[in-house]
Amino acid sequence: MGHFEGFDVAGFWDDSAYALEEYVEEALPSRELIESLEDELGGYRLPDSYIALMTAHNGGTPTRACFPMPEATSWADDYIEITGIRGVGRTRPQSLGGEFGSLFWIDMWEYPDIGVYFADTPSAGHDMLALDYRACGMRGEPTVVHVAQEHDFAITLVAENFEAFVTGLVDESVYDTSEQDRLAELAKVGDGSFSPVLLRAFREVADVLPDADRRMRALAEAVVRDKGFFVLHADARSMLMYDYLFWLFTSFNQVDSFERYLRTPPQTERSYTLPNYELMIAGFGPASEPYGFRTGGYAPACLEEWWNSRIASGHIAETSDGYRFTDVAIAALLDELTTVAGARG
Repeated sequence: MGHFEGFDVAGFWDDSAYALEEYVEEALPSRELIESLEDELGGYRLPDSYIALMTAHNGGTPTRACFPMPEATSWADDYIEITGIRGVGRTRPQSLGGEFGSLFWIDMWEYPDIGVYFADTPSAGHDMLALDYRACGMRGEPTVVHVAQEHDFAITLVAENFEAFVTGLVDESVYDTSEQDRLAELAKVGDGSFSPVLLRAFREVADVLPDADRRMRALAEAVVRDKGFFVLHADARSMLMYDYLFWLFTSFNQVDSFERYLRTPPQTERSYTLPNYELMIAGFGPASEPYGFRTGGYAPACLEEWWNSRIASGHIAETSDGYRFTDVAIAALLDELTTVAGARG
């Protein structure tokens, strides 16, 4: 390849079903595709080492996902962890030109336009890794940096170049803090302050569910016990949480579309007077009004999968007051919440 001499490229990748669906492009990149993507991403020349790695295996999730850091970041005191590396293409959601590619984080999440966002982390969007071209120019050799959304997009140097980053990744067992993380997450969902959106919703449904806040904490604790973290994807507990959040939200809001439920329209200042999913649970509220009970990010594709499934099953129906749960769906939801709360004790 001209790069990664002596490096086990084949053993670097974990071709799980998730990786193949979300990250791995079926075709290796042609010169024409590379050049068109570089133009699309703002004219940044992708490093030769990046092209070399993608020419051997076009995107995916690595078997070694942790990189040692000499200073603390929003991720941890002494390392960062990635979920996957974006392939050169457009057919996979996580590819550089895919649905959740580099431009998505700049345009939708307002990450600084410093280059190309090539790797995500398990925080579901609250920190990212980028190829940083600020010092080298758009055609030069970029450094690898960590960008922390929740810390005013603080930028921390990770590696001098992409090849040094890839070859410096180590196994997650080196930084096994799972038990400490689990206890911290249980404390967060057990005692963390609720967002103004949830507090308002709890009051609105008090006649039907007087202990709505306790049911919320019980369900969140069940998620943490299952996963080790308070994160929502497409599993059964997450789907139940999506159901509960939507029912609470529609107790005092009208939902006219999935997009409006998900986030504030572009160029609109985030405010609890215009509530949405991101302000309710993901932790994307104004910095002056933070809350502790939050997932710290979310997977839009999983939430959209939930929405589509509930529309298809008839659990959510369009009415004159917007999209709402049917009475049958609400009854089933309350029964499930009772079961979860009972298991908590």
